[in-house]
Amino acid sequence: MPTPRHPVRPSVLVAYAAFVQVGLQASAGGVLLPSQIADYGVGRAAIGVCFLTFAAGFIFASFSSGAALSRFGIRFTLVAGAVAVVLAGIGVAARPPFVVFVALQSVVGYGTGLLESALNAHIASLDGATTLLNRLHAFFGVGALAGPLLTAWMLRSVSWPIVWLVLALLCVPLIVGFLATYPARAVVEAPSARQAPSARQAPTARQGLLAEALRQPAVLLAAVFLSVYVGLEQSMGNWGYSLLTGTRGLSPLVAGYAASGFWLGLTAGRFLIGPIATSAGRTGAEMTFACLGGVAAMVALVWFVPTTVTAFCGLVLLGAFLGPVFPTTMALASSWTRPHLVPTSIGIVNGFSVVGGALIPWLAGAVAQGLGIWTLLPFCLVLALLQLAVWWMITSRPVVVETADEASPGLG
Repeated sequence: MPTPRHPVRPSVLVAYAAFVQVGLQASAGGVLLPSQIADYGVGRAAIGVCFLTFAAGFIFASFSSGAALSRFGIRFTLVAGAVAVVLAGIGVAARPPFVVFVALQSVVGYGTGLLESALNAHIASLDGATTLLNRLHAFFGVGALAGPLLTAWMLRSVSWPIVWLVLALLCVPLIVGFLATYPARAVVEAPSARQAPSARQAPTARQGLLAEALRQPAVLLAAVFLSVYVGLEQSMGNWGYSLLTGTRGLSPLVAGYAASGFWLGLTAGRFLIGPIATSAGRTGAEMTFACLGGVAAMVALVWFVPTTVTAFCGLVLLGAFLGPVFPTTMALASSWTRPHLVPTSIGIVNGFSVVGGALIPWLAGAVAQGLGIWTLLPFCLVLALLQLAVWWMITSRPVVVETADEASPGLG
């Protein structure tokens, strides 16, 4: 393996730590849902509104992140995102009325959206972006792996609002890291733009960035694909714990271990599947098709063979096959559009992914409330097949722009 041209930057290490925190908070939600439902005395459909308000804040942050980065700089954008999460955590810790609790999810979504979009854009601007992005999202999996276990353990001695507060306060050291390692101003652009500056267009007015990026067909297709992808991931991540306790008869602690297995697979897949595909000489498209096929197979396995063993093994492998899909898609963003649109395009794709991550789990919860939590598995199987169809549409389109980093068959 060749020696990296550059050492890992401190800003990249802080980005990894930030994604661990995001993963912790995302995966903890599924374990907290039963406690929140019981505390507020609401149904699955009502608690699912939190997914929608979170998404609203996330989308607003994602769609405006390009302009925020351009106007205020990356350091301010990241600090603002972390502060929003901390303030929302303090509000939730007060155990507010249900309406206020739901509204606070939009603040969490806004802060998380700023963090994710800015960090994705920053990492995508570095040399070796594909490998770095896979690692970045793998660290999301590290946090997501620990989240259910940590949450289930904490719930044995403290209430769910305190768990929320602890997770939110983890953003405080991140704020220090952002201030110490990120410049006030930074030009966020794709590596290809640095290699061929003559191909760059004149800067577009900030208010026109969003409209221009939304006219890119490849960006819109990727947005739809990741909406389905994140919807499936979050449906299983949020309701899988309830499925195991409600239909498989597992204890809360054992179900927590099984839910962590899903995130363990997600993490391992992001670290391991890319290098394996590279060694086998497979392209990114071939690897992704194989992963999407594996996702459909594992959902079917858990559904049709309802045992504790298949629940554990199937969820681990399901997570593993899902793992590399999101960062691989995100890494291609700089090859789909013009260099000055890359941060905005990443924000759009990231924002749309959260639309799916909110609406689809909400729909899964509403169906489960009406027909039973067993419906989660056939629901996810339909999503898995839809993923395959949309990915085929994406890969059947000709590649317009190719960066040096993406030209290699492996995805790192």
